[in-house]
Amino acid sequence: MTTWQWATFEQLSTTQLYQILALREEVFVVEQRCPYQDADGQDFAALHLMAWQEQQLLAYARIFAPEQGHARIGRVVTKASGRGQGLGQQLMQRAIAYCQQHWPEASIIISAQRYLEQFYQQLGFEICSEPYLEDDIPHIAMQIKAIG
Repeated sequence: MTTWQWATFEQLSTTQLYQILALREEVFVVEQRCPYQDADGQDFAALHLMAWQEQQLLAYARIFAPEQGHARIGRVVTKASGRGQGLGQQLMQRAIAYCQQHWPEASIIISAQRYLEQFYQQLGFEICSEPYLEDDIPHIAMQIKAIG
């Protein structure tokens, strides 16, 4: 059974924070072989969405309140052992719903890895940039327009 949790940075326990950082490092740095500065100072301002199964973090995303008319979702990640269960889709649906409920006047933007373009399009995102490299990985900016 999956337990979903929302938390501000201050509400995270040290164990939860450790698991978040470990998951992001496991997937983004080790699995994708992309050394980059994950501790970017933005976690303090983010709302953290987590999916837990038996006290193990399987999926995670961070959400940012609107700036310049755009809410942001980032660091979207699913642990290898949690893939194929629909957790990534559920994670994004929850993050999108939160943004639209709390900030209906804001569009939602993401920086998506190109190979996940169709996944995000199925969730309602549209391409809004030319492809670009981020940490030597092809990305594309995508958005869901404001509903309000």
